[in-house]
This record gives sequence, C-alpha cells and structure tokens, in this order.
Amino acid sequence: MKTKVLILLAIGISTMGFAQKNEIKDAEKALKDGDAAAAKTTLEAVSSSIGSADEKMQAQYYAVLGNAYSDLASKGDATAFQPAVDAYNKVISIEEASGKEKYTSVAKQKLAQMTADLVNAAVEDNNNQKFGEAAEKLYLSYKLSPADTVYLYYAASSAVNGQEYEQALGYYNELKELGYDGSGVTYTAVNIETGEVETMDENTRNLYVKAGTHKDPKEERSPSKKPEIVKNVALIYQQLGESDKALEAYAEARQANPEDVNLVLGEANLYYTLGDKDKFKELMAQASEMAPDNADLLYNIGVINMEQGNLEEARDAYKKTLAIDPGYINALLNLSTTYVNEGNGLIDEMNALGSSKADIAKYDELKSKKDSLFLEGAKVLEAAVKTNPDNESILTQLKNIYGALGDTENFMRVKKLLGE
Repeated sequence: MKTKVLILLAIGISTMGFAQKNEIKDAEKALKDGDAAAAKTTLEAVSSSIGSADEKMQAQYYAVLGNAYSDLASKGDATAFQPAVDAYNKVISIEEASGKEKYTSVAKQKLAQMTADLVNAAVEDNNNQKFGEAAEKLYLSYKLSPADTVYLYYAASSAVNGQEYEQALGYYNELKELGYDGSGVTYTAVNIETGEVETMDENTRNLYVKAGTHKDPKEERSPSKKPEIVKNVALIYQQLGESDKALEAYAEARQANPEDVNLVLGEANLYYTLGDKDKFKELMAQASEMAPDNADLLYNIGVINMEQGNLEEARDAYKKTLAIDPGYINALLNLSTTYVNEGNGLIDEMNALGSSKADIAKYDELKSKKDSLFLEGAKVLEAAVKTNPDNESILTQLKNIYGALGDTENFMRVKKLLGE
C-alpha cells in the first residue's frame, strides 16, 4: 500500500511538471506571435505551482515571464517594468544558486535594455510634464544599475518639478548617504565628416583624433552637485514647513560651501518668512559683501527684496546690478517695476478719499506723486530702448505705463514700435 502511494505521488509530480512545461511552451509561442498579454496570462496559470519545479524549469519560467512583461513595458505599459525586473532578477538568483547558467546572460542583457527604455520613457514623461512618473522610472533605473547614481539625481530633480517634495527628499538623502558628488569630465571631439561635436570616453576620443577621423579634442569639467543637493534639501524642508530642519540644512550646506552666496540668499529668505527681518538684512548684507561685483547676485538680492515689498532696497540692488552690467534686461524691467509698484500702492489710498476740499487736495497730491513714479519707471525704460530698440518686453511695459498715465501720444508711439 505504501509503495502504491509513492508511485501515485510520483505520477502526480510528473504530470504537474509536464503541465508547467506545456504552459511555458505555449507562452513562448504567444510571445513569438507578438501576444505578450496572452503569454503573461498563460504563465500566471501555473505561478502557484512553479516553486515545486526543478531549478532549470524555474529559470526558464521566469525568463519567459520577464520577456512577457518586458514586451508589455516596451509597448507603453509602465506597470510592467517592475514585474519584468523582478522576473529577470529571479532568473539570475536561481541560476547563481544552481551553478548552471543558461538564461542569465540574456536576463542581464534584457535588464540593461530595460534600463535604457526606462530612461527614455522618463525623458518622455518629463517632456509631457508627468514628473512623478518620470521620477519613479528614473529611480527604478538607478536600482537596476546602481553604478549610475546620476539616475537617482535626476529622479530627485523630477520629483521636485512634480512638487513631490517628500519623495524628492528621500532621493536626495539617499544621494547624501552615497556621498554622491556628480562632478566629472566630459570628453568631446568634432567628427570631421559630419562636423558635429561628439561626446565619448577619453580613450575612444584620443584614438579617433589619432586616427584622423576627429579633431578639436576638448575636456569640460562639471562642478560638484553636492552644494545643489544640500541646498535643495533645505528648500524642501522650507516648503514642507519644517523650518528648524531647513535651518539645519542651510547650516550644513554653508559649512560645506562657505563661498556659495546663493546659500546665504536662501537662508536669508527663510529668516524673512519666519519674521526675523534683522537676520534677513544681516544675511543680505553678508551676501552683498561676498560678491560685490556679481551682477546676478545683486539682481537676486533685488528680486528677494522686491518679493518682500522692500522696494527701496530692491531699487538699490537693481541700480548696482546695472552699474556692473548696463544691458541686464531683467534688472532694467524690474527697476522700472519698483516705481510702478510704488505708484500703484498709492491708488488704494486715493480711492479711499472722500469729496471734501481737503480730500480733493490730498487726492491731487497723491495722483501727482503716483504719476511722477510712473514717469520715473518710463524714464528707465526709455533709456533701455535706446540700446534695445526691438526688445518686446521693454516696449510692452513702456506702453502699459503710458497707457496708465493716459499719455496717448507716447502710448501710440510705442505701439507703433511694437508693430501693433
């Protein structure tokens, strides 16, 4: 009786293995016919029993399953990437344990191809402003190819663009733990036949130049991305309302990068939002001392002051910017805007006045002051037009000022310059 039971069990296992083999063959045939969905469905039918199969059949099963999901992913099913990765990794682990490799090399090739597909899909997602999806794909690309830490960096950037701040924070902290630097050297040379600049590794570039197919070899060093990462961590904490952590991050960032004036500006802006205007002014003065001849810095100081309603300080910063770079268009526009904003600030006060003799006198006084401010803004732009006669932004702002002043003659003159 005991012998009969053993024989029956053996027959049952044999039948199961036969069924699994047939299902895998059917799935392979479906894949060959281009029906990855049918292949996946066929394999799922034996998924619960595949663990009892021998290692060879298990490896084959997961290899075909990986191919099915990979095919679905390549056709646009974003949910298929992870199952494909899991299946291929299962192939590799099974064959590593058994010491017999039949499907491993193909699985590794497929994983490399999937990494490229994921990155390309992420680029498309970013172009379509699907930043969250792009971030997830780039993170999976990094997991597939851990040596390519740049994918993790780009995943964090995409998450920030999608306002997925907590997700981005996780990625940035992972980069910090890895000690990611991001600096490097890009090697280029001009293809003599096409005239195009091509990027390649140093040895290949040198060989091509030596062979005479390329010329003008160049090396471009990209700076460390550590300051940017630490700064972004601080900004994210600030965005999430975790001001204490943001200040800690700024302190860490400034200790690591004491010459980065943008960190000082970021910290100053945070103190302003916290209501500490004294600390804000102290840090702004510090930033100004750090780079007195940096037009971009002075412009940014102007922008921050303008955002905070400090029009006199903003005006001073823009004038200093223009003293260094007279053709700084945005500084010219913003300097003009400081006068317009100040003038607009008087309108509510004018509208609140009554019809008494005293109120009418006050109204006339405020209107005269408002018009003077508007004219000062126009004066800045008129000077700018002399050196930038075709700049649409300058002309449009100038037209709007004359329109607000009721100066029909100048309004029509600028309209004509705009070709309207």
